Amino acid sequence: MEHATLAGGCFWCTEAVFNDVIGVETVESGYIGGTTANPTYREVCSGNTGHAEAIRIGFDPDRVSYDDLLDIFFATHDPTQLNRQGNDVGTQYRSAIFPHSPEQEAAAKRAIERNQPNWPAPIVTTTEPLGEWWPAEDYHQEYWEGEGQRNPYCMAVIPPKLQKLRKSFSARAKSQTADG
Repeated sequence: MEHATLAGGCFWCTEAVFNDVIGVETVESGYIGGTTANPTYREVCSGNTGHAEAIRIGFDPDRVSYDDLLDIFFATHDPTQLNRQGNDVGTQYRSAIFPHSPEQEAAAKRAIERNQPNWPAPIVTTTEPLGEWWPAEDYHQEYWEGEGQRNPYCMAVIPPKLQKLRKSFSARAKSQTADG
């Protein structure tokens, strides 16, 4: 198994998307890219720790490539919004890739170039050093599968992302229904 670490806004949303990708074995929500040791959700949401809400994906490279994961990442969030995704504003919601190797770093740069024509504005996604990974609190894990189904924010944001995955990457989606 290989790993990918991506930040594309709210980790509840990115986790829901990547849990539905064939070849993805694990998805863990957490915090990366900041200065505070073992940060809490409240601390990260303050914007003062420097962390991004992110996901760490464990994937089988024989079933899904890192390049495919990056293309799905770019298609299911807005990589042109600096330090925000929709109404979520702050550096904790930045679009960032945290490569696990020099090969992943090179792939990330190629993916930015490859995906730029799909967006009307410049992609502002950064590639950042991997750094320390801090798992989010338990209640954030598998959020869409439980509490997220009752959360109005998630109900507004996640289904369109899943529909985009299932339409644009149908061969990569575990589920073909719009309701997850």
